[in-house]
Amino acid sequence: MKENRLEKILQIINEQVVLTQDDLQAALEREGYHVTQSTISRDIKRLRLIKGHDSRGNYRYISATRAGEGSRDITQYRELFSKSVLSVQYALNDVVIKCYTGMASSVCVAVDALFSGRMLGTVAGDDTILMIAKSEEDARTLTDELKTFY
Repeated sequence: MKENRLEKILQIINEQVVLTQDDLQAALEREGYHVTQSTISRDIKRLRLIKGHDSRGNYRYISATRAGEGSRDITQYRELFSKSVLSVQYALNDVVIKCYTGMASSVCVAVDALFSGRMLGTVAGDDTILMIAKSEEDARTLTDELKTFY
């Protein structure tokens, strides 16, 4: 049932403009899937969905893995980052990314995809991402690179 639901979510976001988790939950309900908000949230993370602009300019949930290929991914991530991030700072081996409210999770998907090999991990809240770098030097380098995104 879970795999069918995940496939249905991908189908829904490809066919409809889905702006919020509530919109996605309502679309799933219309398709006969009765799920909670927490299930929707887990499914969004599992599918690596992000909020971004589609090819027609609509701002909506899109699949990070289907957002583009190669350099298009980087362009998509940079665009998301530039429209969502307020500041990037580091202290010791930690990098703190402040985002507009509700955007940290989406930006974190991009950060994870672009920098996974250069950090230990990330944690995203509603408006803040904490990146743990391997060293203070890595944190400084990551911060400098992330600042070029916005």
